[in-house]
Amino acid sequence: METVARRGAEARVGGRLLADRRLALMLAYGVLSGLPLALSGFTLRQWLSEAHLSLAITGLTANVGLAYTLKFLWAPILDRTRAPLGLGRFGRRRGWLLAVQPILALAAAGLALGDAAAAPGRLIATAAVIAFLSATQDILIDAWRIETFAERAQGAANAAYVWGYRLAMLMSGAGVIALAGPLGWHGALLPVAGVLAAGPLLTLLAPEPPVAAPAQAAAGGVRQRLTGAVLDPLRDLLRRPGAWAILLYVGTFKLGEAMAGVMLAPFFHDLGFNRAAVAAAIGPFSLAATIAGYAGGAAAVARLGLARALILTGFCQMGAMAMYVLLALAPGQHPLLYATVVLEALAEGVADAAFLTYLSSLCTASHTATQFALLSSLAPLALRTVGGLSGFAAAGLGWPAFYALAMAASLPAMLLMLLIQRRWPSGPDRATPRAETSLASPRRAGHVETVPAGPGGGGRNG
Repeated sequence: METVARRGAEARVGGRLLADRRLALMLAYGVLSGLPLALSGFTLRQWLSEAHLSLAITGLTANVGLAYTLKFLWAPILDRTRAPLGLGRFGRRRGWLLAVQPILALAAAGLALGDAAAAPGRLIATAAVIAFLSATQDILIDAWRIETFAERAQGAANAAYVWGYRLAMLMSGAGVIALAGPLGWHGALLPVAGVLAAGPLLTLLAPEPPVAAPAQAAAGGVRQRLTGAVLDPLRDLLRRPGAWAILLYVGTFKLGEAMAGVMLAPFFHDLGFNRAAVAAAIGPFSLAATIAGYAGGAAAVARLGLARALILTGFCQMGAMAMYVLLALAPGQHPLLYATVVLEALAEGVADAAFLTYLSSLCTASHTATQFALLSSLAPLALRTVGGLSGFAAAGLGWPAFYALAMAASLPAMLLMLLIQRRWPSGPDRATPRAETSLASPRRAGHVETVPAGPGGGGRNG
């Protein structure tokens, strides 16, 4: 009877969550967050591959998105200052979103009007601007999510965000590539800019999070302000037992995925798959597999606990990358192409669901935007550094050996999580007395009490 009553209470809570209109806003914010990523990622590389740029140059475009890794540098500004041009009257989060989103839409329109063959440098530079603006938008959306939703609603908020994000990736990835056939790249990309232009309207509909005003900048000059804005959040992370191992784990978790993913567009092109086949492969089936993967990852966290789920799902993702080796040995096989992409998307979704939950669990209430930006910047560090060199590795090793290397590159992060689980099995505690919680019981922005179980959701990992 007690179990039935508990399940009934959980069902009622779930029903209230699903009726929360803020989840619809979170879904739409996921769309706005996901659309720009492909414009400096897969779609850009597909365009460049069709323009016959070398593997080395195509691989180096991974560094275009360096802003996603370095966004923690300007996150304190968004945490501690009001938006310019009088937009601060809309609130700390909404004001800055209203400042960034129109410029992002204009940059996307500029990319749509570019020319990969005649002016690839200008196209890549525009993509870098988009990445900077998109990373800034991500800081604000992540902070809005963490500050807006209660602890028990973080999982639902993250799910809504991810669904919108993946839908957007389908639009700016497979959708754009498919439309580039009949419409050309300009006609296919301009609608993406149009959707991004609706961002300010969405922000005007969103409520400003009910959190305390940001801490005032310390008087006494730049040094004290830098300490309060950047060093204090960093010290809060580094004081925790096992902090360096955890940060190293976060930074290497996507190493194998980074190497594999950067070269997918030229990989598919070299294997003889045309634009239609690529669009079909990364389209609805891949999206469905990713969403199913997120559901599986959430179930794994609930059943196994966060640390064990991270280990299991990470190994699943590493195993799925073996499919790329098989595909490299069987060029032109469309069924194998679709199976490879779907299985890898499923494994990626499972792993990311656990990983994003882990990132959110590390944030404290007083430094939400800065700490989440720092952690989510470390996550794609491998993509923006080692990933940029993957074109040279692919050219030198050949596709089968390259993807075997990418698969092996996932192993160090799994070993690190095994070490963390062995040395700090319950997760490192908060260092400060006012926030004595472990990774399994995070303290959320806007909430004083801690929750002993049930990790919240996470934002985009870059």
